[in-house]
Amino acid sequence: MRQTWRWFGPHDAVSVDDLLQAGVQGVVTALHHIKPGVVWSMEEIKQRQSEIATLSDGAASSLKWEVVESLPVSEDIKRQSGEWKQHIEHYRQSLTNLHQSGVEVVCYNFMPVLDWTRTDLAYRLPSGATCMRFDYIDFAAFDIDILKRTDATNDFPERIVDAAKQRYAGMSDKRQAELLDNVVSGLPGAAESLSIDDVREHLFAYNNISAEQLQKNLIDFLAEVAPHAQSLGLRLCCHPDDPPFPLLGLPRIMSTENHYQQILNAVDLPANGVTLCAGSLGARNDNDLPGMMERLGDRVHFLHLRNVMRESDDLIGSFYEAEHLAGGTDMVALIAAVVREENKRRDAGRSDYTIPFRPDHGQNILDDHTRTTQPGYPAIGRLKGLAELRGVEAALRHSAYGVAQ
Repeated sequence: MRQTWRWFGPHDAVSVDDLLQAGVQGVVTALHHIKPGVVWSMEEIKQRQSEIATLSDGAASSLKWEVVESLPVSEDIKRQSGEWKQHIEHYRQSLTNLHQSGVEVVCYNFMPVLDWTRTDLAYRLPSGATCMRFDYIDFAAFDIDILKRTDATNDFPERIVDAAKQRYAGMSDKRQAELLDNVVSGLPGAAESLSIDDVREHLFAYNNISAEQLQKNLIDFLAEVAPHAQSLGLRLCCHPDDPPFPLLGLPRIMSTENHYQQILNAVDLPANGVTLCAGSLGARNDNDLPGMMERLGDRVHFLHLRNVMRESDDLIGSFYEAEHLAGGTDMVALIAAVVREENKRRDAGRSDYTIPFRPDHGQNILDDHTRTTQPGYPAIGRLKGLAELRGVEAALRHSAYGVAQ
């Protein structure tokens, strides 16, 4: 398991110096300032590599850009509208440029409009730590009474609609504004946030796109880019929906093991793979993360190891970002499955037998509360998670006591 760390570039409050002191082996980043559909030039890629390679005092960091997260897929490609064919050509060129720069793993997602959705970005826990949270009732109140989406009430159980009406009636103007900001904040590090009017406009553009059509569009996209990635020796890996259930009337097509298996079968190339995100997938109680790692393992190219605590047994419900070893996913069992997969790959002579992972998200603890970082990406909270994950792997691989051989 190769230890990596997500970095949002020179403006990230967590510096390259911090990454080096955390002991990570590689860096996960992206060119967030470049809009989807635009080619990532060699100049821009080299600039980011130089920034990663240099400490604040000018000394060499020894760190390298190893995983792209993410090379964004434009809304035009997802909808097959506008300049989508040109955007695919630009995507292929960006892959070529990344290959020529030495990057081998490219993470992306195919979620319409919003790349992730939370209702709280600093939910306070009894310990004093803060974390991101998805409150189903708050989200329903947003959808029904703030966004005022047509037919929104039909997408929620009656008890949730009633609770949302009561919740909204008691909301201050400040909380309403905060809820709007949280829901439309999008992907951490994205070039821009969306306004309520932007959301309405994007939702309208998906009015006639079913889950079946969106899945077909993903397969069409992969049919164009995966063979190119294969020829270059790149590994593409799709991130699951976050959260992994329908929201805002939008289709969800990467939320379950069956979703992934359909896409892997449709474009059956080693380059077409999986970003196994334990946190996103773990927000559904019917996703078996250790089992998914066992069954999809040969196509898992990247791991996000985080945990969430589901607050009900419902398929769709509230959850918050838990400590890495304390949520609903058995992280020890998942890492054991990863170690077994790596051993299989090594024995088969695969050059990619070591799978990159990063401690995804983290609770804000200690001095994390004194600096502004991307939501979910504090320094100390992630370092704590990384230390815990390292410890689990070390125990599982121990020559005398290991159980994942």
